[in-house]
Amino acid sequence: MSTAHLRFPCFLGRRVHLGVTGSVAAYKSLELLRLLAEAQIGVGVTLTPSALRFIGAESFRALGADTIDTALFADGPTDDPFAHLTPGRAASALVIAPATANILAKLAHGLADDMLSTQALAFGGPLVLAPAMNPAMWAAPATQANWRTLIERGAIGVGPAPGPVACGDTGYGRLAPVEHIFASVLSALSPKDLAGRTVLVTLGPTREAWDAVRYLSNPSSGLMGACLAVAAWMRGADVRVIAGPTAYDFPPGIAVTRVTTAREMLDATLSQWPDADIACCTAAVCDFRPLAPATGAERKLKKRELLAAAPSVAGGDLVDGGLIIRLESNPDILRTLGAAKRDGQILIGFAAETHDLLAQARLKLQEKRLDVIVANRVGIPGSGFDSATNAVTLLDRLGRVEQWPELSKTEVAWRIWDHLQHL
Repeated sequence: MSTAHLRFPCFLGRRVHLGVTGSVAAYKSLELLRLLAEAQIGVGVTLTPSALRFIGAESFRALGADTIDTALFADGPTDDPFAHLTPGRAASALVIAPATANILAKLAHGLADDMLSTQALAFGGPLVLAPAMNPAMWAAPATQANWRTLIERGAIGVGPAPGPVACGDTGYGRLAPVEHIFASVLSALSPKDLAGRTVLVTLGPTREAWDAVRYLSNPSSGLMGACLAVAAWMRGADVRVIAGPTAYDFPPGIAVTRVTTAREMLDATLSQWPDADIACCTAAVCDFRPLAPATGAERKLKKRELLAAAPSVAGGDLVDGGLIIRLESNPDILRTLGAAKRDGQILIGFAAETHDLLAQARLKLQEKRLDVIVANRVGIPGSGFDSATNAVTLLDRLGRVEQWPELSKTEVAWRIWDHLQHL
C-alpha cells in the first residue's frame, strides 16, 4: 500500500509513546515504529509481559526506539523509578497498537497494575487505540461497553478490520491497517485549525472512453490531491474526496466518492459543493471526450472492422487507413463551481502549465472566481504529474504571489492549508 500521501515532514522534534500488548499482531507495531521514525518523530516503547511472548524488545531498539520499558518495577539502581510518568511529561501522544481486550478494560476502569496501564492512566494527552483480538472477544458486550466509554472520554479509536484472524475465525478483530493507525497518530499531533469546516477535494485523472476498452486520459497520479485531503483531515476538517481512477487508500474518517469521467466528476462535485466550506480542485480533468459512436461503444472495436467500415465510425473518420476521432468539450468543473460559489465559500484551483505560468494562473484566478490558484510546470523533472515533488507558484485573491521551491507534495499541501489561514 502506498504511503506517499502520508509522509509529512512537519513533525521533527515531536515525540510519541508506543504501547504494545499481547497479540499475534504485535509484530505489526514494528512497521508503525518504522513509519514514525521516518517522519522524524521520537518514539519510546512499552511492552507488556504478554507482548514479550510474541516479540522481543531488541527488535524495537534496532528500529530506533530510544527508550523501552518492560516492567513496572526497576531492575537496577540506574533504572528510572518514575518511568511510569515519563510519557505524560515527554510525549505528545500515546498510541497502543495492538490493544487487547484486557488493556481496553483496564483503561476504561482506571486499573494500573503494569507499566503500560500505569503510563496510560497518568497520560493527559491524545490517546490512540487500535484493538486486535478474536472477533467474539471484540463483539462481547463488556468489550463494546469499554470501547464506547473510552471513545466518549476522547480516545481516538482506530477500530479493527474484518477478515480472518490467527485462530481461523473470521470477523472484525484484525488490527487495522498500519497506515491508518499511523495517519491517526499524525492527526493527534496536528493543529486543528480546520476543525468545523467541510473540505471537498477532487483528485486524479478522468478517463473518456471511445469504445469498451480504449479511452483518453492523462498521467495524473492524484498524489497532490491525496496529500491535501489527508492534511486537511489531520487538521480537523470533515473531508470528502471525489477521486478519478487512482489507488490511494484513505483513513476511514475521509469519505471517498469514486468516478471515472469528467461528467461523473462534475455531478458528484456539484452535489456536494453546496454543503462545503472549501473546495480544492486538483483533478486533471480531460477537457474533451470522444463523440459517442452510433454503435459499438459497448464492445472493443476491432482494427479490421474499422478499416473495412465506412466513414464516421466510432465517433471519427477513416482517412488514408487511419482513424481520426472527433472530440467534444467536457464541462469546466472549476468554472462551474466558481459560478455557483456563495459568500463565505473558498475555491482553490490548480493549473498545470507548460509555459506562461504566471500569466495563465492570473487569468484562471480571475475568470473562474477562485480564491487561490496553485500553478505548477508539467513536463519537467520534480514537478507536475506522477512526481513525488512539486515546484509551485501560489496566487490568491488578495494579490499575493508566492513561489515555492521543489518540495514534497505533502509539504506543499501543508503549506497551502497554512496559507488559507491568511485569507
